[in-house]
Amino acid sequence: MDKTLSVNSEIGTLRRLLVHSPDSGLGKVVPSKAQDWLFEDIVHLDTIRRNEYDYYTKLLLYFLDPEKIKGHLSKIDAPEANRNFYKPEHPDFFASENVVELEWLLAQVLGDKDILTKLVASVCAIEGCTYRVQNDLLGYTPAELAKTFISGTSRNKQLLFAPIPNFIFTRDIGITIKDHVLLNKPAKKARTRETLLAKYIFFHHPMFSRYRDNIIELADSNHSFLVPKDDDERKITLEGGDIMVVSDQHLLVGVSERTSSEAAVKITNTLFAKGLMEKVTIVKIPKKRDYMHIDTVFTQVKRDVWVMLGNFSRKAIKHEDEDAIERILEVKKEEKIKILQFHKKHPDNPVSFDSLEDLLIDISRKDLNCSGEIRFIYSGNNEFPYSAREQWTDSCNLLALKEGVVLGYDRNDKTTEAFRNAGFQVIHASDLLEQLEAGTLQTDTISDTLILMPSAELSRARGGFHCMSMPLWREPLSPDK
Repeated sequence: MDKTLSVNSEIGTLRRLLVHSPDSGLGKVVPSKAQDWLFEDIVHLDTIRRNEYDYYTKLLLYFLDPEKIKGHLSKIDAPEANRNFYKPEHPDFFASENVVELEWLLAQVLGDKDILTKLVASVCAIEGCTYRVQNDLLGYTPAELAKTFISGTSRNKQLLFAPIPNFIFTRDIGITIKDHVLLNKPAKKARTRETLLAKYIFFHHPMFSRYRDNIIELADSNHSFLVPKDDDERKITLEGGDIMVVSDQHLLVGVSERTSSEAAVKITNTLFAKGLMEKVTIVKIPKKRDYMHIDTVFTQVKRDVWVMLGNFSRKAIKHEDEDAIERILEVKKEEKIKILQFHKKHPDNPVSFDSLEDLLIDISRKDLNCSGEIRFIYSGNNEFPYSAREQWTDSCNLLALKEGVVLGYDRNDKTTEAFRNAGFQVIHASDLLEQLEAGTLQTDTISDTLILMPSAELSRARGGFHCMSMPLWREPLSPDK
């Protein structure tokens, strides 16, 4: 049975997802434009590819499409292979229908001449290209054009327009909610082209042809054009890192630096009207670059295990230099979080939660039928200053391959220690791949494991593996734990 779109949880066994391997555009981010393009720093492209992201691709294939990789690692990694396994335009590309590369899908969409013409015109309009450049692009092959749209670079290696380096964060182009896709409306201009390309992929690629009526776009309100430029809350902006499908009938929506209150309202009303959800919980976090989306401050590991930033816990971190009087007077007051849960049957009577822990316990108990202790693993082991340092490098931004098996960065030592203390096994990606290739370990026998991914460069792009994935299909969770 075709299960192209089916996501009812954050932790059901992952069967299909959208990804995008780091492209040449990442290597063109310059210091003066880094923050405009939503990067904190410039990164080394070859290191990200060969020493970091390639491990991610291999592991995803082992878990989701093992026939594409098992027994082939030595050939894939051979110097003469020149990374052709990872290049969508090359005949040796892995071309998986379960680990789905966005550039590969885009090239297939552009095989339709009419779509190619429309998309060239649209991209050139938003990027302010000359008529001559537009005409030149019409002569590109679909593979060449897909590469140019993403990297900004022509087939002659000239930079035609800015790259879209954030395209590796596929979670933010849209989110799968059951058998629907909610497309984003980015707050930042740097992501406009990403949104356009995503629309063409979802509306025109055969993989999604059965679901075209299930694609949700959030239109601007009638008065949005009259809203002052700095009145962000009245504009509809949304990124996928602020959406979590935590159960079959419960969705979380973050209000953050990137997702507005107006968008949260519209999402809630839309999902209720479509009968997709019975509950929507809006989690409003401080508008800080540190946090960005709700998935930077918490993600789910198991039905009864969550990883989160201690700042939003019942008992917030006490700074080493803070005394009792300071705590009582809240001299060093922590940022606040506001949580309201709306029910379809009585939306005018929301339930509030005092802390993030209270909400997550409620989800584990009421939505996921957990009767035992609900456990929390804290960023940096909840120790100052490691909690903040490691949250910055995405200690809370984990991707569940299946319940209890998550991917995270190897640089977050204290968080790794917290996982060990919670009874989880810890294994590095390189060691895991070696065992999987040798046949001494099978993916279906792995449980309660944190897989550590190399992260010297990737973490500087400010996004973890939850950000670098858009699940399309997860197996449903069994009714009982």
